[in-house]
Amino acid sequence: MFVKFAELPVFDQDRAIAFYTGNLGWTVARDAPYGDNGWRWVELELPEQSTRLLLTRRKDDAPSNKPALVLVEEDVRALIGRLQEAQVEIISEPQEAPWEPGNVFAEFRDSEGNRIVVSSS
Repeated sequence: MFVKFAELPVFDQDRAIAFYTGNLGWTVARDAPYGDNGWRWVELELPEQSTRLLLTRRKDDAPSNKPALVLVEEDVRALIGRLQEAQVEIISEPQEAPWEPGNVFAEFRDSEGNRIVVSSS
């Protein structure tokens, strides 16, 4: 058993696609018309993973206070460095997690204002 997809609320699907493919190396697994309002069924695929990310319509434009996603990346510091070079908003710099010694985490915002945590484990 595995999770087929998790939902991520976005305002602009094309902008979100560009963010996740350009900054994190994800790919578009599905992009098809959905409904009659111009919205599409867009699933992003994470490299070498079964779970996909479904881009759903966001209800408001307020940046999220709570994390929308928690990602695992072996080299958090390198990823945050690449995101900084791409002028992505970094909420917290890489640091050791007080709840798990040896685990490094950081936070950033995606193109849609979602708060994303990245952790080394």
